[in-house]
Amino acid sequence: MARTIVIVDDHAEFRAHAGELLRAAGYDVVGSCPDGASALAAVATQRPDVVLLDVQLPDIDGFGVVERVEARSDGPIVVLTSTRDAADYGERIIRSGAAGFISKAELSAQSLDDVVCRR
Repeated sequence: MARTIVIVDDHAEFRAHAGELLRAAGYDVVGSCPDGASALAAVATQRPDVVLLDVQLPDIDGFGVVERVEARSDGPIVVLTSTRDAADYGERIIRSGAAGFISKAELSAQSLDDVVCRR
């Protein structure tokens, strides 16, 4: 099972909360990024198994980050997240190449594992 993860969100509090939750479940958080540019750098240097990626970022939105990560032959599994519902993004989630979507309110190690294992 995938166990290294980079968490990407422009809210430090969410990154800290998600990190605590996922560490407690056995994930190794190898990166915590506030924007898309730093996420792309972390993917290149840390080579995580999974990226938990906020859709709304201050520079490159999550869909743009997924596109660039998916272009890598050795890219990680990307799981999108947002405070908004998946329905708000419609088909963009499916077309993005991300493994799935989890709303921030529903984030748990189990919900992440469920998406990652489907990939």
